[in-house]
Amino acid sequence: MIKLHPNSQQLSEFAQGQCDPGVALIISAHIDMCRCCKQKLVSVEAELAREAMAEKAPADPAFDSMLANILQMPAASAIEVPVQSQKLELDGKEFTLPRSLQRYASKINGWSHMAGKLWQAKVDLGIDGRADFIYMEKGGSVPEHTHRGSELTLVLDGEFSDGVHDYDTGDFIARDGQHIHTPHTDADEGCLVFSILDKPLHFTSGLARLLNPFSQLFFK
Repeated sequence: MIKLHPNSQQLSEFAQGQCDPGVALIISAHIDMCRCCKQKLVSVEAELAREAMAEKAPADPAFDSMLANILQMPAASAIEVPVQSQKLELDGKEFTLPRSLQRYASKINGWSHMAGKLWQAKVDLGIDGRADFIYMEKGGSVPEHTHRGSELTLVLDGEFSDGVHDYDTGDFIARDGQHIHTPHTDADEGCLVFSILDKPLHFTSGLARLLNPFSQLFFK
């Protein structure tokens, strides 16, 4: 069950096209997976349309009645449109991606197997920052770290914990320098996430701290 969602401000900025491209992509992918946020977005868009039309229209009871009738009509954006599924493949496993991310399945430059039972595939979005598909095998973990900037993560398949919360498929997670966490999974199926960082991680314990002076090199 999806428990974590973009907040009202993020949804409003998304609806108005005010998000950075990477942020808009990960919010769009969450909406593909979350019926609740899909419905909220329809309401936000309707309210923004009502405000825009009201600003341009003179005070007119007939106009207000017509506008109310329009906003009560079923929203076209809420209609489910079947699409051909594009799967992401890794080591014999296949993952079905939300529609907004499907075009990137064939554009990753291979998977890198890392320490800690982690797999990483960088996605070139043409943005400042870094975007990756990250897969944690059962027992996999990322060393304890905080953030020099912000991190947005969408759980695509499976579940993981980080010492702060437990996360499930579809959860939208925002982290910054106020958070210290250690993502790990004990799920038999492992866990696949999509993550966007605007600055490198800062490791806070163990030998991983030795990487901090070189983190900008790994971030490219």
